[in-house]
Amino acid sequence: MFFVWLKNYMPRSLYGRAALILILPVVTLQLVVSVVFIQRHFEGVTEQMSRGVALELRYLLDEMQGLPTQAVTLNAVRDATESLNYDFSYVSDAQLPAQNLRRWYDFSGIVVVRSLNENLQELRGVEMPDDRHVFVYTDTKLGLLKIGFDRPRVSATNPHQLLVNMLFFGVFMTIISFFYLRNQLRPITRLGHVAEAFGRGQTLPYHASGAVEVRAAGNAFLAMRARIERQIEQRTMMLSGVSHDLRTPLTRLKLGLSMLEDEDREPLERDVEDMRWLLDEFLNFASGNAEGEQELSDPLRLTQLAIEDAVRMELAVEMLKAEAGPHVMLNPLAMRRALDNLIGNAVRYGTRAQVSVLRTEKTVTFRVEDDGPGLTEDLYGAAVKPFVRLDPARNQNKGTGVGLGLAITNDIARAHGGSLRFSKSETLGGLRADIVIRA
Repeated sequence: MFFVWLKNYMPRSLYGRAALILILPVVTLQLVVSVVFIQRHFEGVTEQMSRGVALELRYLLDEMQGLPTQAVTLNAVRDATESLNYDFSYVSDAQLPAQNLRRWYDFSGIVVVRSLNENLQELRGVEMPDDRHVFVYTDTKLGLLKIGFDRPRVSATNPHQLLVNMLFFGVFMTIISFFYLRNQLRPITRLGHVAEAFGRGQTLPYHASGAVEVRAAGNAFLAMRARIERQIEQRTMMLSGVSHDLRTPLTRLKLGLSMLEDEDREPLERDVEDMRWLLDEFLNFASGNAEGEQELSDPLRLTQLAIEDAVRMELAVEMLKAEAGPHVMLNPLAMRRALDNLIGNAVRYGTRAQVSVLRTEKTVTFRVEDDGPGLTEDLYGAAVKPFVRLDPARNQNKGTGVGLGLAITNDIARAHGGSLRFSKSETLGGLRADIVIRA
């Protein structure tokens, strides 16, 4: 519970999380090594070297106290320190810097100044203008003495090389790990893509690859897909047989009824026609999205054809808004059936219908609106259930039905990876039905 807030800042993808798991230990290790080794080691070395130089200067300053003049003092000190490469000169107080001088990123200079202050009571100031020179100002009885010496005598040379090596090899190994990680995650990405496509009614070629666990998941998916496809095929074959077996006696019954008188024949023929229509509805619901394959289709053209067919049937249907765009993967037969169901419902329970095709970067929306009584929000979920007839909300006197039209439409929308949504029509005041699929 304590780390729940952290989820909002974590990567969403598996690749991003795996990369974070890879980079975080590397960065942490480099920080630990930098703090522990560089700070302690180089700080200790710098402090020890600075203390050695301070002791040498301490000895020379003590020896200089007994010499009478500046000239004699400097000559004597230069002769005594010729092998140590110290540079001595007396300066005025005006040449003394107002404060210790070092570059802001020179962290070892902090240790140098601290060590010299601790071991030289006469110290007045320290200048470290670059990586090569150090100048120390001290008080003597003969005046302000400026002592110059090489920077490598008080701090380790090139301490940044370790950081450069750590950074270079850390980045280099991280890049290699990224390539390896991408190759390991690629089979998982492919499996997710193929599974998503299968959920939208597309069967893409796929073979299991990658690590043992990924291969096992891929083989399980292939076995599941084969079972589902085999089940759909068997159901389709069974329904085809049922359709043939039932249509044959209905046809014989219709022929037998044609021999009767008109008064007795017409009601019975209507019953036979209703039975045939109900049989078609059951078969359409059972077959679902199994008829046809998904292909690149123009949603706008598909909708226009559905409207033209409805107009030929003398239905009050018109195109309200049409947004063109690229073709998308659709099952034309199934989508036409879904549009026909929505248009049929709209004109059955209302007087007219308006159809729209709306596009965004990621979705395509088929919208059908009517001026009928509509549905209340608490009935939206029940409307897509099979064999549910919403008597209080819809006028059943205007048409017969078994409650399968919206259920079929909802199944088709889901087979395309989308959904069927209901709301109130803002233009006509009735029901607005949207089939929203991903482009």
